[in-house]
Amino acid sequence: MSGDLFGPIFVPDSFREAASGRAWLRAMLDAEAALAVAEARAGLIPAGAARAIARCCDAGLFDAGEIGHAGRPAGNPVPALVRALTEEVSKVSEDAARHVHRGATSQDITDTAAMLVSRRSFDLILGEVDGVAGACARLAERHRGTLMAGRTLLQQALPTTFGLKAAGWLVSVLEARRRLREVRGSGLAAQLGGAAGTLASLGGSGLPVLREFALELGLAEPTLPWHTDRTRVSNLAGALSLLAGVLAKISQDVILLAQTEIGEVAEPAGEGRGGSSTLPHKRNPVLSVTASANARRVQDLAGTLQAAMIQEHERAAGAWHSEWEALSDALALAGGAAANVREATEGLEVRPEKMRENLGATGGMLLAENVTTVLSEGLGRLRAHDLVEAACRRALEAGRHLREELLQDPGIREVLSEGEIDAALDPAGYVGSAGAFVDRALELHREEGAS
Repeated sequence: MSGDLFGPIFVPDSFREAASGRAWLRAMLDAEAALAVAEARAGLIPAGAARAIARCCDAGLFDAGEIGHAGRPAGNPVPALVRALTEEVSKVSEDAARHVHRGATSQDITDTAAMLVSRRSFDLILGEVDGVAGACARLAERHRGTLMAGRTLLQQALPTTFGLKAAGWLVSVLEARRRLREVRGSGLAAQLGGAAGTLASLGGSGLPVLREFALELGLAEPTLPWHTDRTRVSNLAGALSLLAGVLAKISQDVILLAQTEIGEVAEPAGEGRGGSSTLPHKRNPVLSVTASANARRVQDLAGTLQAAMIQEHERAAGAWHSEWEALSDALALAGGAAANVREATEGLEVRPEKMRENLGATGGMLLAENVTTVLSEGLGRLRAHDLVEAACRRALEAGRHLREELLQDPGIREVLSEGEIDAALDPAGYVGSAGAFVDRALELHREEGAS
C-alpha cells in the first residue's frame, strides 16, 4: 500500500484518521461495549459484567495491525478482536469474560462499526460541505452582476454572470448536502442478527437487546437484521457519489476558467502551491485538480459498494468483504475533495476585468441573437436572421467587429439606429433572469440554514 506517500496529497489527516483502521477498531469496540450494556439492561448478563467489558473496550489496549494479521485466517478481524478483548476482560473478571460478544456474529460488529465510522466521517464531511455552500453563496452575492461569457461545448455562447455560475454551484451543493443529511439522520442503523439473522441464541430477549443496542449507539433500530440487505450501504455510496459529482463539477469549472488563455479566476495562492518542478511561471489549480481526482475515485468506489448489493442468502461470500476498504476510502476521499473545494472557493480570486475582456473576443458576435431579436420586431424573424447571419459572416471574413458590419448594412440601418445597435450589442442588457436566479439560490441557502 502507498497511502503514506500519496494519501496526504489527497486527504487531510482528520479524514484519513476518521476512516482509518484504528477508527474501525474503536468503532468495533464501541459496538462490543454497547452489546454488553444492552444485554445487561435486558437482564441477560450481570450489570457488573457489562461494566467490566465496556471498561476494557479501549482502543488504546489493542493494535489494529496485530488484529488485522490475526484476523487473516477467519477472513475478518472480529474473531481476533473478540479473543483479544476476552483476554483483557479476564484480567478484570473471569465471569465477565464469559459474556463478551454474546449472541453476536462477526458481521454484526463489523456492520455496526461501519455505521459508526460513516457517521463520524459524515460529520466531518458535512462541516466542509457547509463551508463550500457558504463560499458559493458569497461568490454568488458578490458577483451577482459580474458579466462573463457563458460557454456551451467549450465555446462562447451568450453573456451570463459569474454570480449565476456560483449560484449553480451553490444549488447543487445544497442538493448533495440534503442527501448527506438524510443518510446521516436516518440511514445509519445498528446491525444485530446473530449467526443467521434470528438472534436465536438470545432466546426471547432478541428484540429488547436490539432496541437497547441501537439506543446505546445512537443508531437507528432496523426492522430486522440486514446482513444481506445492503440498501443502507448502497445509500451511503450514492450520497458520497452525488457529492463527488457536485464537487468535481465545481473543480472542473475552476480548472477551465483558470487556464492561461482564459484567466478569469485563480485559486488562492500560497507558499509552494501550484508550482511546477520545471516551469516556475505556472500557477496550477492544484486544489481543484486533486479534488477532481478524489471525486473520480469516490465514484468508482461507490460502484464497488453498490455492486456488493448482490449477496447470497443470509451471508455473503465475498461481496460483503469487498465493502470495508471501499467504504473507508470513499469516506476519506470524499472528505478530501470537500476540504479542497472549500479552500478553493473560499479563497477564489475572481477577475471581472478579464471576464469582460473575454466577452469581446468574438467581436460582438456573442450578441448576434439579441440583435436578431431586436431587428425582428421591424423585419420579422426570418429576414432579421438572414441579415444578421450575413453580417456575422462578413465580419469573420474581414476580421472586423460585428458593429461595423451592422452599421454598414442598409437593410439593418433602415430599422435600427446606431444607438439601438449599440444597446443590442451591450452584454449587460442580455442576461435575462440571471440576477433573479441568483436571488432564488441565495434564498434557498438561507432557508436551509447558512453555515
